[in-house]
Amino acid sequence: MKVLITGATGLVGKAIVKELLQRGIAVNYLTTRKEKLASTEDFRGFIWNPAKGEIDDNCFEGVDTIINLAGASISKRWTTAYKKEVLQSRLDSLETLKIALQKVDTSQITSFVSASAIGIYPSSLYNFYDEKEKDVDKSFLGEVVEKWEQKIDEFNTFHFNVAKIRIGIVLSTLGGALPKMAKPIQNFVGAAFGSGNQWQSWIHIGDLAEMFIFVAENNLEGAYNGVAPNPVTNAKMTKELARMLNRPLFLPNIPRFAMKAVLGEMSYLLFASQRVSSKKIEKKGFIFQYANIGAAFDQLYSTKKEDSESEMTTFNKEFV
Repeated sequence: MKVLITGATGLVGKAIVKELLQRGIAVNYLTTRKEKLASTEDFRGFIWNPAKGEIDDNCFEGVDTIINLAGASISKRWTTAYKKEVLQSRLDSLETLKIALQKVDTSQITSFVSASAIGIYPSSLYNFYDEKEKDVDKSFLGEVVEKWEQKIDEFNTFHFNVAKIRIGIVLSTLGGALPKMAKPIQNFVGAAFGSGNQWQSWIHIGDLAEMFIFVAENNLEGAYNGVAPNPVTNAKMTKELARMLNRPLFLPNIPRFAMKAVLGEMSYLLFASQRVSSKKIEKKGFIFQYANIGAAFDQLYSTKKEDSESEMTTFNKEFV
């Protein structure tokens, strides 16, 4: 097995690369920055520029699996210009890959697995969503994910299997949402948002990395929810994190208008409610190591000190 990864230097990409290399699986990766290039027997970087449709076709040599994680972060203020970048970065990356694959021999490729997001599901305090849901959230994020998935579906014209993993809130102490959630709690100003009843479907970074590899190794196709089996409310997640950090929660819940004044339209992320099912991937045989939020937090914070630079893989040393 040999895997080509886009977005390999991001939070999820690093976790997947680390797991692949530990298993002895060779990795090619695409990057827009020359200083992030590496070249070893099992780990090679290649330059691309999706905005210009440029890619080094040598990146496909010997590859049987492609994992696509490319796209600008949604965790920056949603200005008009940045909203365009969020969408276009996803579409450009996929279009560049598709055109390149049309020009090379793809007979050895068996699996194409792309990131997506649970933001496609309508915000609801009551619904429990699975992959059969057809309605799309009427928000900027819903629009992005819908167009993102439409572009992913264009890869179904190739002979290999195409899968989408709709990712929820990724829990990791190395980046993403968790450190941002933890900081106010650590500073004794933590509180739930709004009613606190909005559902948050989450996944431990380790389980997510394993899921991408599981889908690729088993040549699965179609959409799968990248979430743990037990979603929690915002209030529950806040309480569990405060417990883990040994901090009290005594402030009132933070109202929507206050966060909108601070974050603008991006504040929608804090109040959207998506309770999402993991049953489909479990029925395929995937086993979660961290099915409950308490166990996930316990593992993440008990091993945080072990994640120092000296103990990371060569990849993480260069790219954290």
